[in-house]
Amino acid sequence: MTIDPAGADLLDVYRTLIGLVTPRPIAWVTTIDRLGRVNLAPFSFFNVFGSNPPVVVFSPTLKRDGSKKDTLLNIEETCEFVVNCAVESVIESINLTSAELAHGESEADLAGLELLPSERIKPPRVAASPAQLECRLIKVLPIGNGPSSANLVIGEVVFLHVSNDVIGSDGRIDPRKLKTIGRLGGDFYAKTSDLFELPRPSL
Repeated sequence: MTIDPAGADLLDVYRTLIGLVTPRPIAWVTTIDRLGRVNLAPFSFFNVFGSNPPVVVFSPTLKRDGSKKDTLLNIEETCEFVVNCAVESVIESINLTSAELAHGESEADLAGLELLPSERIKPPRVAASPAQLECRLIKVLPIGNGPSSANLVIGEVVFLHVSNDVIGSDGRIDPRKLKTIGRLGGDFYAKTSDLFELPRPSL
């Protein structure tokens, strides 16, 4: 199979990319609008991009009709967001919060999730998540126009919360306790339970 994105169907390009670039970590993002209404949604175009300062990047792509998602609208209004760690124990809630609700309706309420106040910013945290990153917006970088075009949200992590339940005896985060999940193509997800260690070479 070969694909030339310049002439291919947009959906075919999308499905091929998300099928190949796997597993993708999931940013479970909490935001609020100017009225303080909470929005919660998962995004699998996500990663950490530095530690000095600590930086995360995720992309809430435009909807199929070319409009902006509530997460992006809220971040543009308030310049703040929380990335809640996406783990196996809350996968059903994560999936449920991907539903498209009317603007102003809370996916956290839909999923029956308890929210906790943040330390440095206004958007709340998801109590059921074992770790949360409080972030302030550095920049939104739009790339492209129309349906599914990217909006790179670059945020500085200003405060971190990590449950002691996921800390190992060495004082570091234990992936066997954290149990993050990853996004694959279609309706598929991946667990991080099949682990192996491979020390970096020392030359």
